[in-house]
Amino acid sequence: MTTDTVQRTLKDQFPGLADNWHYLDTAATAQKPQAVIDATVHAMGANYATVHRGVYARSADMTVAFEAARRRTAAFLNAHEDEIVFTRGATESINLVAQSWAAENLRAGDRILVSLLEHHSNIVPWQLLRGGVAIDVCPLTPDGRIDLDAAERMLTPAHKLVAFAHVSNVLGSVLDVARAAKLAHAVGAKLLIDGCQAAPRLALDMLALDCDFYAFSAHKLYGPTGIGVLWARKAILDAMPPWQGGGSMIDKVTFEKTTFAPAPQRFEAGTPNIVEAIGMAAAMDWLAGIGLDRAERHERELAAVLRAELRKRNDVTVFGPEDGLGIVSFALDGVHPHDLGTILDEEGVAIRAGHHCAQPLMEHLGVPATARASFGLYSDETDIEALLKGIERTRRIFG
Repeated sequence: MTTDTVQRTLKDQFPGLADNWHYLDTAATAQKPQAVIDATVHAMGANYATVHRGVYARSADMTVAFEAARRRTAAFLNAHEDEIVFTRGATESINLVAQSWAAENLRAGDRILVSLLEHHSNIVPWQLLRGGVAIDVCPLTPDGRIDLDAAERMLTPAHKLVAFAHVSNVLGSVLDVARAAKLAHAVGAKLLIDGCQAAPRLALDMLALDCDFYAFSAHKLYGPTGIGVLWARKAILDAMPPWQGGGSMIDKVTFEKTTFAPAPQRFEAGTPNIVEAIGMAAAMDWLAGIGLDRAERHERELAAVLRAELRKRNDVTVFGPEDGLGIVSFALDGVHPHDLGTILDEEGVAIRAGHHCAQPLMEHLGVPATARASFGLYSDETDIEALLKGIERTRRIFG
């Protein structure tokens, strides 16, 4: 079977991808393979019941499936299942850390170090903290990586948390997480990693990465929306107070006093995202069957091809490192990215145009917005060809 045939067979697993539509917005959300759709439909249909509370057989079966999803997630991260908290997504995961761990442990005069390329979800939750906690910003290297040499110079014992993206959602640059952990821990700080763009593209091992918190969303790794993960070291989770109150997260409730369930249940108030968790586990199974090494290699190769083609043009600026992972951001001279995106849509090409929830990075790059093409396992060179054709048409329109 040829490589083209293998890729076509893989692409055929995605009912959301029509033959004449070139989807290059996977960094925003991935299309879903049929295996994930089927698992979600079955969980919502013939198998559906609530979890944890019912004594009837179907509820017990659904509870088994739901907790199996937690075990599957732990395996995906080479972690323990009692370190896995289900959330609505990476944004909620980071807010949970901010409103529970940080609110409990940070005081006036303490500092948090973030980087210039962070998504708003890894900036705003720290700004919402009260009590005089300061935020410092780590610069980037000239090619768009988090400058860990600068971070080493900046970090002091006053820093209690370092919060970095594993893979930039704009530049595709990849962080050396193990080194970042070593630098943070050297001054007694914890390290939180936003893994949204890494989880679909890199094999993850919490032991090797040595961070303290890791957050990601299922919908970016071919799973459903509305479900995400916070991984944290067990000792840290055990010491964190609940951040929301309700059912499922309690031990005993009286009007005088409430005691809480152990972690991770104490952080999962209310009826959980049952169907979504099962769908996420199915996505992890599907992705494992393809191979994360294949995903990383495939997306790196496509991104390299696109960068090389764009650099042949004298009217395009390409942002980020040459070895960025699966994401290419660029600007076409004299054309706003929104205009480019609109014309590309007419050509059957879907890209993202805007600030990508990274406005401080846009200011650093000196642009109001960029056009972003991002790849998935279903992407191929025909998508690049269609994009380049659409860029050429745009140039003719704008002169």
